[in-house]
Parts: sequence; C-alpha cells; structure tokens
Amino acid sequence: MPESKTVSKAVAIIDYGSGNLRSAEKAVERCLRDSGLDRPVIVTSCPDVVVDAEHIILPGVGAFGDCIRGLRALDGMVDCLEQVVINEGRPFLGICVGMQLMASEGHEHGIHQGLDWIKGAIKPLVIPEGKNLKVPHMGWNEIRIAEQHKSHPLLAGIEDGDHVYFVHSYQFEAHDPDHILARTEYGGSLSALVGRDNIIGTQFHPEKSQRVGLRLIGNFLNWRP
Repeated sequence: MPESKTVSKAVAIIDYGSGNLRSAEKAVERCLRDSGLDRPVIVTSCPDVVVDAEHIILPGVGAFGDCIRGLRALDGMVDCLEQVVINEGRPFLGICVGMQLMASEGHEHGIHQGLDWIKGAIKPLVIPEGKNLKVPHMGWNEIRIAEQHKSHPLLAGIEDGDHVYFVHSYQFEAHDPDHILARTEYGGSLSALVGRDNIIGTQFHPEKSQRVGLRLIGNFLNWRP
C-alpha cells in the first residue's frame, strides 16, 4: 500500500493576476489569529506550493475569459488543482470569479471553458423589465440558505437572512439545484453559494462581508471534509 502524502498546514491563495489578494490574505490571517491557529498563509503562483497546502483559495475579479486564461497560463497549476482538489479531496474555496471558474463554461464576451468541477454555466444577470435595479449587482444582500444545506459545516453560525457583500454582473446557473447551497434575490433568485464534496464557492466576497464573511472563512479553515 503506498504511503500517504504528508501535507503542510499552509493555506495557499492562488495568484494568477486577478483578485483582491491582499484583502483575502488579511481576512484569512485574521481568522487564523481569532481561532488561535498557527498556520502560514502563502500567496502563490507556484504549483509546487499549492500541492503541499492543506487549504486552497482561488479569488477572482474581472472577466471570466481573462481569469481562466490567467489561471491556465500558470504552468502546471490547473493539473495541480485537479490532483489535489478533485483527486485528493483537499478543501477548496473559490471567491467571486474564482467561484465562477468552477463551472463548465462562462458566457462573458464569448463562451469559455471552465474547470468543469460543478456542472453549469456562468450567464449574464438579467434584470426583469420594470425593476429599478442596476448591473453590476453591487452591495449588501441577504442570503437564503437551502433547507437541505443548513447543517453544512461552512454555514455554522451563519443564519438565513444574513447580509453579505456582492459585486458581479454574471451568475452561476448550476445544472443540479442541490449544488446551490444558498441564494440571494436581485431581480430574481441567484446563486450566492455553490458547492459539493470538498469544494465550495461564494459569489459574494467573504473578505468584505464583515462578521458573516469572516465566520465563513473561519469555518473553511477548520473544514476537513
């Protein structure tokens, strides 16, 4: 029987040229301090660092196509993520466009292939006629947690109706409704939190969502799915 790989306690935040890396790093460092956890937080573009990390975070800001190209431009990174996240089951958190990249494809300025970890497509926000709402969706909105997911470990201490901070013009349309852990309302029902197995993604920015966001990040750092 082969020996299991020894994994460090590091939290890897992937730098692929897109994302509020410093904000995410500071939020993770604060959550670790508040939990009394002594673990390194490493912002990295190196697969050799990610392959040894215990928890992996993929932030993202910008257009889907630019972000997936940036991620694929890091030599070996997508293969590394496939190995450690999908094959080995290490905890993974995608934030905003980082969450969207988990979809099968993105429909922003053309159709672009995503990581295909959660079947679905990233589609434009469409505001129904007569609703005085702007795109991008920017600001604080309530989340509504799916009944079957209210006991999910990452939602511990987070209540139905809590507010989180969004900035986006596109939404995740998941093929399987069970992969939508929470929704928000903005001209209609939108995916706010998606996930399956050891992977989870937030359309909102937990690093900007104060108490609720820090609670989710803290839950993630203690998650051992």
